[in-house]
Amino acid sequence: MNTQLNDSAAFTTAMTPPVDRYARQKRFAPVGESGQEALGRSRAAVVGMGALGCVIAQHLVRSGVGYVRVIDRDIIEWSNLQRQMLYNEQDVLSLLPKTQAAAGHLRAMNSSVTVDPIVADLTAANASELLADVQLIIDGSDNFSVRYLINDYSVKHNIPWIYGGAVGASGMTMTILPHQTPCYRCVYNEPPAPGTTDTCETAGVISPIVDIIASIQAAEAIKLLSGNIQALHRTLFQVDLWNHAWLPVSIASAKRTDCPCCGRQHFDYLDRLLSEPAAASLCGRNSVQITPSQPASLHLEEMGARLRKVGTITLNRYLLKIELHDNLTFILFGDGRAIIQGTDQLTKARSIYAEILGI
Repeated sequence: MNTQLNDSAAFTTAMTPPVDRYARQKRFAPVGESGQEALGRSRAAVVGMGALGCVIAQHLVRSGVGYVRVIDRDIIEWSNLQRQMLYNEQDVLSLLPKTQAAAGHLRAMNSSVTVDPIVADLTAANASELLADVQLIIDGSDNFSVRYLINDYSVKHNIPWIYGGAVGASGMTMTILPHQTPCYRCVYNEPPAPGTTDTCETAGVISPIVDIIASIQAAEAIKLLSGNIQALHRTLFQVDLWNHAWLPVSIASAKRTDCPCCGRQHFDYLDRLLSEPAAASLCGRNSVQITPSQPASLHLEEMGARLRKVGTITLNRYLLKIELHDNLTFILFGDGRAIIQGTDQLTKARSIYAEILGI
């Protein structure tokens, strides 16, 4: 009997959390007690819970950031598991939205942190609701429209944000401090034309580059939220893992007085003058039409050559047709409009459009 009691007591002790789970982090002098307390009071939002967002959110939660909101519109699919480190096969089988699955895993890592999962698109209509009460916005998204929207909101409301992107074996990140550093539009005045940039869907991606870029983003977040703003790298930090290149590019002189956003205070994406593509279900056809906010003029033959890795291509002077997986078909017209056949889910269609065209 005594042995059983002793064994039970030992098990209880083993399951009791340590007095200070952040002891090693606080021993790092730039953080210390005061920095850790600041992290505990902090509120951050991660926009996009794909590959980057998974890594970022884990670091924030394990580091003790007090409140972490995770925002994503999508569900988990098998192709996500190669690089989206929070999720597992059961999450796919359960048809879970990414944020709901992420919240469960994150809470299991640190029950003292508040994790707030939001299943939604971040749009001009809901940006104030989703971002108004946080101190930092971190980009884990996969399309340019969301990044320009975040940038508008950041500058208008003086909330820092951290941009990140990764494709193939390369990636980059930049931290934006409104009214201090160049904003995203200072560096990238306009988004690229649809289909002219590589995406994970068109060029693939290896998971280590995701970890590196997202970890740099998370490190910047910890610096900023712990009160170590002077330690921010303040560059456009680029990494090419395949060719072993690390290139921090100075952007100190990139801030522009004629920048539409931070210079002229024109918030085109937030004011819906330039917004993300509209999606509409086509009645009785199991199809969704995506219409860009601004008509494009696409070179379909050039795009067909770029997109051959995505699926079987059919091309004529009017349209580009790609046979995708899971009985899905992507039909793209020269004005940027697309029809995704094989689904009536607007969210899924938006994701496919963004994955293929990068917008």
